[in-house]
Amino acid sequence: MTPPAPRIRSATDRDGDGLAKLIAICFAEYPGCVFDRAAEMPELDAIAGHFRAYDGRVWVAEAASGIVGSLGARPLTDGAVELLKVYVAPEHRGSGLAADLLARGTVFARERGAEQIELWSDTRFTRGHQFYRKHGFVQTGEKRFLADLSDTWEFRFVRRL
Repeated sequence: MTPPAPRIRSATDRDGDGLAKLIAICFAEYPGCVFDRAAEMPELDAIAGHFRAYDGRVWVAEAASGIVGSLGARPLTDGAVELLKVYVAPEHRGSGLAADLLARGTVFARERGAEQIELWSDTRFTRGHQFYRKHGFVQTGEKRFLADLSDTWEFRFVRRL
């Protein structure tokens, strides 16, 4: 019997531990990608409140095993909405879950009158880059260095609405 599809819901401040597990799993797929919640993602301690403080929202996808997907969105000052915390557990990739989460972020952006959606993605997350391109995002050529524990470089992606 096929397990039920994950349920997408608004995140609460109690979702930090589940999100931390998901992000750690995703980071572990890439050599040199370090997950240190306390040092680099303290917002997970009250994730919903963190996004609310920026007039944003975060969704999680929950399965019997716990949180298996996430996507956050927040308005920027330039008429855009930024997507953050975009993660899907390996066993749920290719299932349509990421597209469902992206649809939530797109509706959020349109409701706020945004002209575009943008995000930054670790240069190592090549499968994610394929997903973004498939869904109309364009890699701008911009690159930034985060100076974090993973020595992360990120690419910028933009999709006009």
